Amino acid sequence: MQTLSLSRTFISAAVASAFAVVAVNASADLSSRYVDNDGDMVADAPSDESQWADPDTLVFAYTPVEDPAVYADVWSDFLDHLSEATGKEVQFFPVQSNAAQQEALRAGRLHVAGFNTGGVPVAVNCGGFRPFAMMAAEDGSFGYEMEIITYPGSGIESVEDLEGRQLAFTSETSNSGFRAPSALLRSEYGMEAGEDFETAFSGSHDNSILGVVNEDYDAAAIANSVGKRMISRGVVNEGDYEIIYTSETFPTTAYGLANNLNPELAEKIQDAFFSYDWEGTALESEFANSGEAQFIPITYQDNWSVIRTIADANGVTYDCD
Repeated sequence: MQTLSLSRTFISAAVASAFAVVAVNASADLSSRYVDNDGDMVADAPSDESQWADPDTLVFAYTPVEDPAVYADVWSDFLDHLSEATGKEVQFFPVQSNAAQQEALRAGRLHVAGFNTGGVPVAVNCGGFRPFAMMAAEDGSFGYEMEIITYPGSGIESVEDLEGRQLAFTSETSNSGFRAPSALLRSEYGMEAGEDFETAFSGSHDNSILGVVNEDYDAAAIANSVGKRMISRGVVNEGDYEIIYTSETFPTTAYGLANNLNPELAEKIQDAFFSYDWEGTALESEFANSGEAQFIPITYQDNWSVIRTIADANGVTYDCD
């Protein structure tokens, strides 16, 4: 069986040095709609109790995937647990794009969510998202790597071979699908999108992987956790694509809630994540494919430091108002 890997190039000291030029603990850039009196870089709950939301139905959304219906089933047992823990009805919202998920949060239509790594700062700063959990392995380890992949026989065997070819990104808010590879290609290889290689935006990691496998794209930057799950489900097979670059480890999807939820309700939601028993569930079956087996507590200030640094290296700003 053909392996998934060509030569793997791990993120170099040159890239790390480039990221270190900017402050690791970048200042919060919250929308003027929010305040951060405790300095944790996320929006506080409103001080005026009349502004607290206590909906009869909680709306939950998982980061966009190739088939939202599959993940409605994957999350169904957990959402039953969340409903029991909070005394609320819980509805799964099958978002089709990162932009749609961000807009639902900003508009107050989304209460609990898992945002992709690169989308977390946007959700925090523009939507009042308060991340508190992330999936991890049984030993507490967590994260994923950005990979640049190509199809067998493409003639691309190294990052340098991308010159003059097409590289697919996912969306401009994605860490592994856009920001990290952009910073890496610029700082380590001196390659600029639109100048040294052509670009396309697929909308999701799943679409990027399928686009490479079907030879619609010469190459793509993806989160390898998504690739592993697609292989485990039989959506693609080992050997359908080859890996020419693997990055350092990044934090994965952050789970959190809207800042304006009634604090008592917010506490029940957080407790539900950490009290959930994964054993024998569809959630366990799906995410075991990427080595995840539990929810662990996280903070945006600490765990997203490297992501904010990458965003700063790319000149990202948040014009939320």
